[in-house]
Formats: sequence, structure tokens, C-alpha cells
Amino acid sequence: MKEKKTDYFVALYDVAMVINASLDPSKVLDEIVRCIVGAMQIKACSIRLLDSQSKQLILGAACGLSKDYLHKGPILVKESRLDQKVLSGETTWLKNVQTDMNFQYGAKAKAEGIKSVLALPLMLAKNPIGVLRVYSDKIHKFNDDETKFLKAIANLSAIALDNAKHHKTLQTCCDLMNEHKYRIDDN
Repeated sequence: MKEKKTDYFVALYDVAMVINASLDPSKVLDEIVRCIVGAMQIKACSIRLLDSQSKQLILGAACGLSKDYLHKGPILVKESRLDQKVLSGETTWLKNVQTDMNFQYGAKAKAEGIKSVLALPLMLAKNPIGVLRVYSDKIHKFNDDETKFLKAIANLSAIALDNAKHHKTLQTCCDLMNEHKYRIDDN
């Protein structure tokens, strides 16, 4: 990370504006990871969403990671000690993912130039819905300000996803009601 002091309030405001500007989850998540990378001057960021059926983390958005790294293989919760901890609600820092056995793809991380990772849960109430990860290209201990900022972003991301889901449900209900109304009117 660069020595420039990060204005977390401005960055948090930017993320809130992104969330408020769209109900399209993929657009919102893309902007969130881009804002995080820009604000924190870090290598990369990703958001993965939990598929509760397959128990996999599915890519929602990423910034700063190569296509090869993003397509390295499935993130299976049962095989990733890191994600098991995070999905239980615990923010987790790995000093060096290239050698840490808790990281599922250490060799791929090494090829990508990733050293330290901070992973945070995306939670709705006490239910995990995904994982926010930030990646550093050098050994980096994330400080309290960075961690608090990322926890706030993770919480906002979870709320944004929930809002988008509810909006989609409402839109579907409205479409069905309109379709039903036209059928009644036609008879």
C-alpha cells in the first residue's frame, strides 16, 4: 500500500452513492470492488457469493485479478479453512497466502503475486451470504482503520444485495399482477 493517507469517509460515501444509484447487483458489486482498490491502493479485491446449494463461493465481482486467477477452480467451502472461518462471521487475515495451508490456492496466489489477504464476511443478520477479500502484493498487516472501513463496506454490500433481491421479487410480482390483470380484462 502506498503511504498516501486514505480518506475512508470519502471512500465510504462513494460506495454508498454506488449502492444507492443502482439495483443491479453485478453493477453495484463491480463498482464496490473498484472503489475499494482505488481507496486503499491495494492490489485487488473480490466479492464472492455463497451458493447455499453447492456450498461454493461464486464470483460476484473482482478488480485487479487476472482472468487466469479468477478461473483457477471452484472455491469449495469444505476445502477452504479460510472461508469456513469467514462464513462463520470471523474477519480473517492471512499474512502470506503463498505458504498458508488455510488458503485453498496458494500456488496460484504466488503466480498472481498475492501475499497477504484480509477476508470479511458478508452477513445478513447472522446469515452468511458471501465473502469480501482484499489482496496485497506484499506482506501487509491491515490496521484497525482499514479493517473497520472494510467491515462497513462488507455490511453495505450485503444490504445492497438484499435490496436488489427484494426489488427483483417485487418486480416479478408486479409483472405477474399486470399479466393477470390483462388476462382478466381480455375475458
